Amino acid sequence: MSAAPTTDVAVVGGGLIGLSIALAVARGGQRVTVFEGEGVGRHASSASAGGVRSLNRHPAEIALVRAALPLWAGLAQDLGQGVGFFASGQLRVAEDDAALAALEKRAALTRDLGFTHEVMLDRAALFAREPGVARHCLGALLVADDGFADPLATLRAYRAAAQRAGVTICQNRPVRGLARDGGGITVQTDTGGVRANAVVNAAGAWGGQIAAQLGEPVPVEPRGLQMSVTAPLPSFVNGVIGSEGRKLSLKQMANGTVVIGGAYQGNVDASARMARPLQRRVAANLATAAHLFPALAPARIIRSWAGIEGWSQDALPVIGPSKTMPGVIHAFGFSGHGFALVPLIGPLVAQMLMGKNPTVSLTQFDISRFSNREEDVNYA
Repeated sequence: MSAAPTTDVAVVGGGLIGLSIALAVARGGQRVTVFEGEGVGRHASSASAGGVRSLNRHPAEIALVRAALPLWAGLAQDLGQGVGFFASGQLRVAEDDAALAALEKRAALTRDLGFTHEVMLDRAALFAREPGVARHCLGALLVADDGFADPLATLRAYRAAAQRAGVTICQNRPVRGLARDGGGITVQTDTGGVRANAVVNAAGAWGGQIAAQLGEPVPVEPRGLQMSVTAPLPSFVNGVIGSEGRKLSLKQMANGTVVIGGAYQGNVDASARMARPLQRRVAANLATAAHLFPALAPARIIRSWAGIEGWSQDALPVIGPSKTMPGVIHAFGFSGHGFALVPLIGPLVAQMLMGKNPTVSLTQFDISRFSNREEDVNYA
């Protein structure tokens, strides 16, 4: 009987997080195999809004995302092809006094934590920056160096860079389990096992299942976040816009189309690994956007979609070593806002695999937090 094939590091999950990790590890000189149950980037990665956002992040994530942000400026050069990154700025708009007070409280919280990236704008400053915003708006919270990128271009760039670095990508090969085998780990698939020295669980919405198999369950809910795009319109908005108290995220592309989201949830069939938008929520999302930007009143939606995201109980990712199986590192549960972290997560996980302390602290994302739960506040 022939011996099982081997690899240095196996990455479970071929989304952007998994590809970023695979690329960083391969650049460190190790053999890397990615196991993807369907197609590369099939779910959250290809359905992402593409926001590169540090605005209004959970306090635990601020240092992480602020460290990731500068990497986006040089990412196209690093990967060898464009990712569509544009530092447009992101704003969270207040439409009434209560929302304005909430934004001022948020800005004070961020300052108290030692960060200065979030800046309050009064009405005049908001209208000067975004002349198309509705006149009832009272102000906004701004992060000037936030922006957005093209998720599909980013996915293509990471995949190509990983393959050039020698990463083996196995599509349509779901991982059924992990088994400790002497000094290594056997990755169990339908077409046989592969022995690895280390494994990274980057399985997105299915990362909790792998953790549960290892005896360290994490509550992860599959959510199908909706996105829509309109037919082209004359230019009316400059940055990425959200609203305090409403579900909204919108930006206008160079061709005039407007991409609208904001965490409206579609239907999810987790067993079939499918998500579909709900048309009534597409309409509600567009109505919210048009209330904030009257230029959207005649807009026509030409396409809507939803992708399955893995949402942890506290809306924070799990990043760090398994407590039950040595050699396994978790990186899942990014809860709809992992896109901005992609360029950083790969190098950080690679550092852990080499036995080094990551250059940005990850202690708040350790899986052990789910064994001793406390009440969480969700800033997402």
